[in-house]
Amino acid sequence: MQAILLTGTGGPEVLVASEVPAPRPQAGQILLHTQAIPVLFPETMLRSGAFPLPVQFPIVFGTQAAGVIAEVGAGVDPSLIGRRVVVSSNSFGTYAEQVCVPAEAATLIPDGLGTDAAAAVAMSGSVAIPLLETARLTGTETILVEAAATGVGAYLTQLAKEYGAARVIATAGGAEKAAQAREFGADAVLDHHVPGWTGQLREILGGATLDVVFDSLGGESALALLDLMTPLRGHMLSYGFLSGAPAQVGAMDLIMRGLTLTGCSGPAWLAGVAAATGTALDRAATGSLTPLVDRVLPLHQAAHAHRLLEDRAAKGTIILRAG
Repeated sequence: MQAILLTGTGGPEVLVASEVPAPRPQAGQILLHTQAIPVLFPETMLRSGAFPLPVQFPIVFGTQAAGVIAEVGAGVDPSLIGRRVVVSSNSFGTYAEQVCVPAEAATLIPDGLGTDAAAAVAMSGSVAIPLLETARLTGTETILVEAAATGVGAYLTQLAKEYGAARVIATAGGAEKAAQAREFGADAVLDHHVPGWTGQLREILGGATLDVVFDSLGGESALALLDLMTPLRGHMLSYGFLSGAPAQVGAMDLIMRGLTLTGCSGPAWLAGVAAATGTALDRAATGSLTPLVDRVLPLHQAAHAHRLLEDRAAKGTIILRAG
């Protein structure tokens, strides 16, 4: 079968299309014929070596896929064969025409939701929902959503007022993405590519403060935001670092302002994300969440897809089509 091998850490060129043996499901596993493989920004960081991978290269890369269950291993309900599902893999292997994963790693795709749309919304939507639940918005808060036009930020922006935000301020990279963030419900948008954008944010706030910050940029801008947050009850939820580094915020920075920072990562957090996948898919099926598909590329163009993500050229999820 065709698959994309990660031959080492480095640039997109380390992703190489190859022929590899087809997997067979072991006990407790399903075999998925992949139809739509989302290319995720965290995968670009894993590929680049930003996070060390305890693996021996080459490996079949990829962490999520959507498709049809073709076979099941011992102990798995055979009635699942033929059902469409989204799967996640902790051991990679999804950039391929077929993949085996534990049955519990699969979430059924609701009727009426396309497979591409399910692949697009599964990860980002299922991250956005627990972030909003953790924020515990009450209907009075002014919030900031970073990178609000694509990925997790786009789904946060779509759902924020339903979950209790009174005012949604967003950042986006460029005019086209700013317009998209406004369509999703942002009340004001500024360009985080502009140097000193946090100064522009102060003007937009007009003397008000931020009650909640959904921080996906990380880096030095996180520290600059602290003085714009509501003293004693401002809350930053840090879940990404598109800038290339996590939020550069120390304990004393928070203590002296009476603020809190919640790190939204790690095994316990990811368990909550996995549990929210079904909710995200159901919302997409009923129209309360709009899936974002930027484009569909053939599987062998995985390296090109990674370049597009790193160049911030995508306005939604890039899907790889196997077969």
